[in-house]
Amino acid sequence: MTAATQTDLKVAVVGAGYFSQFHYDAWRRLPGVDLTALADSNADAASATAARFEVPQTFESLDALLLEVEPDILDIVTPPQTHRALVAAACRRARLVVCQKPLAPSLEEARAILRLAAEAECPLAVHENFRFQPWFREAKAILESGKLGTPHAVAFRLRPGDGEGPEAYLARQPYFQTMPRFLIHETGVHFVDVFRYLLGEVSAVTARLRRMNPAIAGEDAGYVIFEFANGAGGVFDGNRLNDHMADNCRRTMGEMHLEGSRGVLRLDGMGRLWFKPHGRLEETAHDYDWSDTGFAGDCVYRLNQHLVAHMTQGAALENDGAAYLRNVEIVEAIYHSHETGRRVVLDAT
Repeated sequence: MTAATQTDLKVAVVGAGYFSQFHYDAWRRLPGVDLTALADSNADAASATAARFEVPQTFESLDALLLEVEPDILDIVTPPQTHRALVAAACRRARLVVCQKPLAPSLEEARAILRLAAEAECPLAVHENFRFQPWFREAKAILESGKLGTPHAVAFRLRPGDGEGPEAYLARQPYFQTMPRFLIHETGVHFVDVFRYLLGEVSAVTARLRRMNPAIAGEDAGYVIFEFANGAGGVFDGNRLNDHMADNCRRTMGEMHLEGSRGVLRLDGMGRLWFKPHGRLEETAHDYDWSDTGFAGDCVYRLNQHLVAHMTQGAALENDGAAYLRNVEIVEAIYHSHETGRRVVLDAT
């Protein structure tokens, strides 16, 4: 880790749970960043994380941290039920607050969090990292190049293979077992955002969800049909129990087909992209550069890099909280569709 300079952005992080390791690692590697402090109520976890990632200051609460540190960026990496209070505190001192997804336990609380940030005149970003995975960035570039022609449909088959049996999720994120809404609220929201990133706004959804593992509280499988404002369609087929063809099932979490008038782009579990032109029998590899580092193609680093560019160069935030709220509204519509057995049309944005 290089010595910090007076011009480096001061970054503080709240949380020392499983996924926080990818945040600390990314912040530590980013040039122009001074990873200066962390807070966690578990003193042992805070101490171990600080030692591993060379964070000079640790605190048992965010309030204690903010008495000593005025961060440029405050990164909240904690479960969703803690976000409202943490955002309220962080907005009083930080120049930019970044909050892990799910943004809140409910749509109403997500809206309340955004009101808090707006009243404090503090920019709020959501740490939605899947759209920063290199295969989705490349797929977006291919779409924009015209190689696929007019987009028709997207389908993602989620198969991380980590949800089987009574010990499911306990090793990494045990609170997953007790979430009353799980597959869509915690995981499917990533693909709501990815689908919007690739194909634009969602106009309607139809969903059927179910619980396959009796050891957990929420749903862990299901199907969601998406209708997009541009006429394209989408399917999310989620099942956390089964796996897919990959040496690391958490790299891509599954497989995707992106279809257009000129052909089909396929993502496999190794992070490879394949293109089959319309009317031909063979598909060819689409080569692109990416690093199998950190989490899922180093997407946490890529997102944090985007945040730094916003702070230092004025780049527009892709994951601004107000824009991200649409994802939460779509998630709510998915559950409403499942509960009522009906197609749900979303209000126009």
